[in-house]
Amino acid sequence: MPNRRARLRAETSAEIKAIALKLMAAGGPDAISLRAIARQMGMTANAIYGYYATRDDLVTTLISDVYTDLVRHLEAARDARPAGDAAGRIVAWAETLRTWSLANPEGFRLIYGDPVPGYQPPEEGVEAERRACAALVGLVADAWPRAAGRQSHGDHDWADFDPHVVETVRAEHPDLPPAAVALSLRVWGRMHGLVALEVYGHLRGQTRDPGKVYRAEMADLISSLGLA
Repeated sequence: MPNRRARLRAETSAEIKAIALKLMAAGGPDAISLRAIARQMGMTANAIYGYYATRDDLVTTLISDVYTDLVRHLEAARDARPAGDAAGRIVAWAETLRTWSLANPEGFRLIYGDPVPGYQPPEEGVEAERRACAALVGLVADAWPRAAGRQSHGDHDWADFDPHVVETVRAEHPDLPPAAVALSLRVWGRMHGLVALEVYGHLRGQTRDPGKVYRAEMADLISSLGLA
C-alpha cells in the first residue's frame, strides 16, 4: 500500500491532468500550460515542475492516459462478443467508440482533434495508440476471408505503412496482406468520421438523432465486408 506522501503525489498529479483537460475544453489546446494550471491549483510554478518537468511531458502523459482508457473500453466491448462473431465485435467496437467519445469530449479532442501547438510527441509514440491500431487490424483480419472478395484492394504494399505497424501486424497475422491493413484504416475512417462530426457539434443542424445515422453507417459497413 502506498504511503501518505505517495498518495498525495498521485492525487495532485491526477488533479493537474484534470485541470489541463478543463483548460483545453474552455480555451482549446493552446490553453494547456503549467503556469495556468499552477494558478488554478494555488501552487507555485516551481512546485508544479516537480510533477511535470515540461508542458510536453504533461501532454504526453495525458494522451497516454486518455488512449489507454479508450482502448480498455474498446477491448472490453469487443471481448464481450464471441470470438467467431466478426460482425458483432466490429459493431461493439464502433458503438463503444461513439459512447466513450461523447462521454469524454475533451479526451477525444486531445487525441483526435486539434494538435497542441508546439507539442513534440516522443519518438517512440504512445503504446496505447499502437495497441488500438493492432486491435482494429485484428478485427479486420477476422473478417478478411469474407471481406477480401468484396473490397477494392488497391495497389498496396508494406512500404505504404508505418514500420512499427507493419512489424506488429506481420507478427500477429503473418498471412494477412497489405490490403487488409489499408481496409482497417478505411474501416476506422468510417467509424471515426461521424463520431468526430458529432463531438464537434457539426451534426446538430442536420439531424436530431445522430446515433441513428451512425448505426445505419455501421450496418452498411458490416454489409460491405460481407458479414451478416
